[in-house]
Amino acid sequence: MRLDLTQIKQWIPQKAKVLDLGCGDGEFLANLRDTHKVQGLGLEIDPDNITQALAKGIDVVEQNMDKGLDNFPDQSFDVVVMAHALQVLHYPDKVLDEMLRIGREGIVTFPNFAHWRCRVHLSTRGRMPVSKFMPHSWYDTPNIHFCTVKDFEALCRQKGFKIKRREMVGESSWLARTWPNLFATTAIFKITR
Repeated sequence: MRLDLTQIKQWIPQKAKVLDLGCGDGEFLANLRDTHKVQGLGLEIDPDNITQALAKGIDVVEQNMDKGLDNFPDQSFDVVVMAHALQVLHYPDKVLDEMLRIGREGIVTFPNFAHWRCRVHLSTRGRMPVSKFMPHSWYDTPNIHFCTVKDFEALCRQKGFKIKRREMVGESSWLARTWPNLFATTAIFKITR
C-alpha cells in the first residue's frame, strides 16, 4: 500500500463510515474494512477499477466527481477520502466543498509539484519532468492542476477550511516536515469546516 494510504489509515477511526473518492481498485477500502471494520463506499470512474473493486467485495458507485456529488446527503459520512485525485479534477475547489458537505472530515493527499526535483529538472532542462514520481509526459498526463503544499493551504484559508492535521511524505521525513513545499513528494491533509 502507498505510504500516503498507510498514514491515512491511522487517521480513520474504527467502524467509521467512509467514502473514498477515486477509490481505484478498492484495495484501500478493502484494507480498511478488514482492519478497521469500516462501512466503506467507493466512487470511481474507470470501469476496470470498478470491476476490480467489486471483485474485492467493495461497494462502488460509478460517478464523475467533477459533475457533482449532490446524490450524497449532508454529513452522511464520518470521513471522505480523496487520495491522489485532486490534481486530476477539473474543479478541485468545488469537489473539496462537496467533500466537507458530505463528510464530517475530509482527508486529501496529492503530489507536491513544488518538490525540489521537479524544480531542478524544469530549471536545468527546460522541460516538464518525467520520473518514477511523475511518470507521464506533459501531453499524456492525467494531471491537469499542478498543486503545491502552499497552494493547498492558501485554498483552505480562502475557503475557511480548518486544517486539523497534516503530514508530509518525502525521501527524508524531517526535511519534508520542516520545508514541505520544497522536500515533500506527497502532502496529506485532514480538513474540516
